[in-house]
Amino acid sequence: MRILMVTDAWRPQVNGVVHTLERLSEALLGSGVETQFLTPAHFRTLPLPTYPDIRLALTTPRHVARLIDGAAPDHIHIVTEGPLGLMARRHCLAVRRPFTTSYHTRFPEYLRARLPMPEDWTYRWLRNFHNAGQGTLVATQSLARDLTARGFTRLKPWTRGVDTGLFRPDRRQDLDFPKPVFLCVGRVAVEKNLPAFLELDLPGSKLVVGDGPELEKLRSKYPQVFFLGHKPTDDLANLYASADVFVFPSRTDTFGNVIIEALASGTPVAAFPVTGPIDIVGDGDGGIVSEDLRQAALSALGISREQARAKALRYSWSSCAEMFMDAVRSALTDTPRP
Repeated sequence: MRILMVTDAWRPQVNGVVHTLERLSEALLGSGVETQFLTPAHFRTLPLPTYPDIRLALTTPRHVARLIDGAAPDHIHIVTEGPLGLMARRHCLAVRRPFTTSYHTRFPEYLRARLPMPEDWTYRWLRNFHNAGQGTLVATQSLARDLTARGFTRLKPWTRGVDTGLFRPDRRQDLDFPKPVFLCVGRVAVEKNLPAFLELDLPGSKLVVGDGPELEKLRSKYPQVFFLGHKPTDDLANLYASADVFVFPSRTDTFGNVIIEALASGTPVAAFPVTGPIDIVGDGDGGIVSEDLRQAALSALGISREQARAKALRYSWSSCAEMFMDAVRSALTDTPRP
C-alpha cells in the first residue's frame, strides 16, 4: 500500500509533528507500507508571520491536485490544516476521495496567545475542516473527549512512540550544575508557557534545551536559568538521563513527545493536569501532575527512575503504526473509492 502524507510541517522544523511522521514512516515500511510526503519542500515558500521557522507553501490547488494524482496513492492522510492541507482536502472532496486527518496542535489556543482571536471561531473552522474526512486521529483520550464536546466526529486513537534504545537511564552523567537538576526541553516560544517553569522557586538548577523566537528575551529576563540552546540527539539523550526531574509547563500541547523521551531516560515528569501529561502520568506512575507546578516538581524527586522507565516502555512506534493503519483501513472500507 502507498500512503501520501500531506503536511505543512516539515524539515527544517524540529517539532513533534515532524518527528512523528519520520518515525511512523520507518515503522510502516517494516510492514510493507510505503509513505510519500507532500511538503513545503516541493514549493517556493514564505515564513509564517511571528513563527518564521514555519514555511508556508506558495502554490495553487490545481498544482497540488496534479501532484496528488501523479503520486497515485492508495490513501491520503492530511496531517496539518495549513495551505497544503487545505488544498489537498479540497481536491479529495472534489473527486470524492476518502481521506483521514490528524489533530496535532491546539491551534485556537496557539492563535489566542498571539492575537485577540476568540477560540470558538477557530474551533468552528477546525471542526469543519476535520469532520469532512473519514476519521481524525488524536493522540490522547482527554483530547478526544474535549474535541467530542466541541462537535468533532469520527475521532480515532493514535498514540506515539519512543526510541527506548536511544533514550535510556544508563546515559546518566554527573552534570556540572547545582543539584537537583530540573530540565525542560522544547521550542522556546510563547505557546510553551515557559515562564511557568522559569519563575518557580526550586532548589538546584533549571535547564532549558531548545531554540525559538523567545530565547534571547527569556535568557535576558532569567539570568539564573541555564539556556543550553539546541542540542544534537545524543547530547539531548544524555541530558534527559542526567536530569533529576523533567518539567513540562505547556498547557497547549496535544501529547508531548518529550515527556515519554524523559520517562524512557528514567527521569520523572512534573506537569500541569492538562491534555498530554494527564494521559501519560496522570495516574502518578512516573510523574506528578498538579496545578501547583512547583509542588509537582518537588514531589517528582521522590519517584524512582525505574518507575519512570517502565511507564515509557508502554509506548512504541510499532503500536503507533498499527493504530494509524487501523484508521486508514477503516476509512477505505467505510467509503468506496470513486
